[in-house]
Amino acid sequence: MQSNPHKLTVIDGETLMDKRLPPTKFCVDTLLPQGLCILGGSPKVGKSWLVLDLCVHVAQGTPLWGLDTTKGQVLYLCLEDGERRIQERLNTITDNVPDGMYFATGCTSIESGVCDWLRDFKRQHPAISLIAIDTFQLIRTPTPDVSYGGDYAELRVLKELADELGICLLLVHHLRKMNDKDPVNKLSGSTGISGAVDAIFVLDKNERIERLATFYASGRDIRDRKIQ
Repeated sequence: MQSNPHKLTVIDGETLMDKRLPPTKFCVDTLLPQGLCILGGSPKVGKSWLVLDLCVHVAQGTPLWGLDTTKGQVLYLCLEDGERRIQERLNTITDNVPDGMYFATGCTSIESGVCDWLRDFKRQHPAISLIAIDTFQLIRTPTPDVSYGGDYAELRVLKELADELGICLLLVHHLRKMNDKDPVNKLSGSTGISGAVDAIFVLDKNERIERLATFYASGRDIRDRKIQ
């Protein structure tokens, strides 16, 4: 007897509407949801500073940009930085580093088992609600092929991990050099990246020397917005 290869679940509309489903969980209310998220920005635009500030606010449970945060432990994989630079940035952002804030430096990748490593870390620290990986490019499998299918499949692994652990997994990524009216289309790679994630954020400047940047947000569980 052949096994059924399909893994589809069917539900009728009436039963679906009668179900009491839990609401979407947020690290930052209405902005940063549980699931797989990606933040894109040009080199040296301030992405790492923004992510560190975000991590501090979530670990403290203090509002960010007037939005409530849900306090939780955080893990920041700083794969481009060493401890000295992280320390200097922390000293600039806050005088009181909250408990439950962890940093990881060094080298890792999807191919070398970073997903299993994150599972183990979550098991040891069950209060972890936010994990940031800076940058996504450093954990990817090197390949000359840039395609929708390849990008989507690679992100799908991380999406399933975020859902399995019940966390927000935030990837830091780069933008293409080519300009576009839609900030989402500026993400480096194919549209498979934007198609696989739950929320997309873009930090953009017209000129590098500008002190102010524009923050764009779009996603499945959040409304599109622009913060300047």
